[in-house]
Amino acid sequence: MANNWTREEHILAFNLYNRIPFGKINKSNPEVIELASLIDRTPSSVGMKLGNFGRLDPVLKARGVSGLKNGAKGEVEVWEEFKESPEDLVYESEKLRAKRHNIDISQSAEIVIDDLNLIGKDREILVKQRVNQSFFRRRVLTAYDNKCCITGLAIPQLLVAGHIIPWSQNISLRLNPQNGLSLNMLHDKAFDRGLMWIDENFIIQYSPEFLEEQKQNSSGYDWMKQFEGKRLQLPKGFQPSVEYLKAHKAGAWR
Repeated sequence: MANNWTREEHILAFNLYNRIPFGKINKSNPEVIELASLIDRTPSSVGMKLGNFGRLDPVLKARGVSGLKNGAKGEVEVWEEFKESPEDLVYESEKLRAKRHNIDISQSAEIVIDDLNLIGKDREILVKQRVNQSFFRRRVLTAYDNKCCITGLAIPQLLVAGHIIPWSQNISLRLNPQNGLSLNMLHDKAFDRGLMWIDENFIIQYSPEFLEEQKQNSSGYDWMKQFEGKRLQLPKGFQPSVEYLKAHKAGAWR
């Protein structure tokens, strides 16, 4: 009989659950196979554990997807811990992942830390912030299948996981994928500066003043204008919150 899953194993599985789309969770997925090897379990066991996490996911429930019906106490405990302190749990999960791979956390989380000329607690705080930002980016871009939700651009290096409500404005929403949009760099800037917004029906709209200014540059105007009035290319999971989009449009923090 297989040993019970440890807390560490549950956290590693939770990390992976957030890395891959729910529809691609299966024993043949290379990332599932990789985690199974790291924790000395079978790919089928890991796939089932990820499915068990799915039963707790409110985003899946909203779509009418239930995940696997049976589960373990450890999944509930990790999920509740994430709800209570998301940044702490994500950071711990990335440290555990790096340890299992025997690499530095900067490699595991795919972040740059060479520019941090700090030591001790101050350095750890900034590393944690970058790790969490990287986690959020992967989570959002994965949900959108690594495509811009406005243009359909599918070049990950040119995509940004933009926050609807800014990172600095609400700590509890920093890692919430429903507070994120997969955007190309240009539209991310326009969105961040309030030059464009997404309405409650997920329709793309530009500031009239902004469009008027762009008429002097016909090529730029025509390119931007083609997306106005079109519906956002929505992901299957983690659709943006209408509440957050309304708050962004109001732009109280700008």
